[in-house]
Amino acid sequence: MNRDNVSGCNADCTGPAKILNHDCFCTTLNREQLDQILRADDNNQDVLASHPQLFSNTTVFISPAQLQQMRAIVQAVERVVSLPAYAEEVLARAPLIASFNPGTLGVFMGYDFHLSAQGPQIIEINTNAGGAFLNAALVSAQTECCKAAGTPLPFQKIKLDQKFISMFLNEWKLQRGDKQLTRIAIVDENPTQQFLYPEFKMAQRLFERNGIAAIIVDPGELQFNDGKLMHQGLTIDLVYNRLTDFSLVGEALSVLRQAYEAGSIVVTPNPYQYALYADKRNLIALGDAEHLEKLGADEKDIQVLSTAVPKTQAVTADNAENLWSTRKQLFFKPASGYGSRAAYRGDKLTKRVWEEILQSDYVAQQIVLPGERGILVDDEPTALKMDIRAYVYKGEIQLVAARLYQGQTTNFRTQGGGFAPVFVAQ
Repeated sequence: MNRDNVSGCNADCTGPAKILNHDCFCTTLNREQLDQILRADDNNQDVLASHPQLFSNTTVFISPAQLQQMRAIVQAVERVVSLPAYAEEVLARAPLIASFNPGTLGVFMGYDFHLSAQGPQIIEINTNAGGAFLNAALVSAQTECCKAAGTPLPFQKIKLDQKFISMFLNEWKLQRGDKQLTRIAIVDENPTQQFLYPEFKMAQRLFERNGIAAIIVDPGELQFNDGKLMHQGLTIDLVYNRLTDFSLVGEALSVLRQAYEAGSIVVTPNPYQYALYADKRNLIALGDAEHLEKLGADEKDIQVLSTAVPKTQAVTADNAENLWSTRKQLFFKPASGYGSRAAYRGDKLTKRVWEEILQSDYVAQQIVLPGERGILVDDEPTALKMDIRAYVYKGEIQLVAARLYQGQTTNFRTQGGGFAPVFVAQ
């Protein structure tokens, strides 16, 4: 890396995305401006102080071709998911509750990518991807990067807010038609203790600005009376679901589950969407050309996905010996895990953990190394790993953001790391 960047960046920070990510050390985040945006949306709480590594000071660059490839991958996944044979296959192994399709699409689908020489590679798909509201604020607090040729993706927070509220209103309309949406509950277990609780407050404020009452609530505080989901005597119309019990199986979720199964409440995202998109066993089929052909996928979609989804296989007793011997090339993930919990790089596995994996429901995915973003830490050039998250609704990318980190998986504990906006280097 070029030490000339210490005072800003070398030359004028022009060039392809790969070069900019390696050599441009610009500080683009206006933290004072971001602080003002966050305080307005979080009852004046000091999010930057309570979450010091949540936001990186820099930006990440991608090429126009990489953005177009991500769009093509997302749309190919959407078409495969819509195939009757695909739905039949994934729902056959899912809990019974996942068979109920209320007709909604699911807010904030998250497609996580690593950028490789072969193009963007899907690491996983998530149904309740966090960070969209925070990244909308982040992209609105950026300064120009030495007049670098590039356009922020997306544009400004006000436009993203319009997209987000329209998304929730569409979810409501898909299930309830022209009825009035009056009250939304943002639901998670112990919400005030969640790391992304500030984002819940931002969502609450967005709903309220658009004339919709909103509460942030633990599922244990809900009641189901006379066919209505209630909180403190008030009827809830829609649940913005931030739970990580994706199939609503836990005893603490019994009230919400009862209301959902009765069709008394709009829940987004919901168990049906999780089963179709985010169960990691789905990646086995999505990356297998022969399997996709049997499911009836289009030839072009087969080509796109077999290139973009790293080979993934279920961990079984039959292939355990081979997986152990090739573990250094593999990443092991629980089929229904989230947030990198209980996920392991094969070269870090111990025999004890391996035995636990064999007793659980895991998949093994071919490792695709993350890209790197150069930053300055204490005036010293440092390379952080990066992944790219596309927030998607109805098969369209609404927002692209990056996460910078060190270690096995993404985290928000790395100095200089955290969320970073994504620019397209023209």
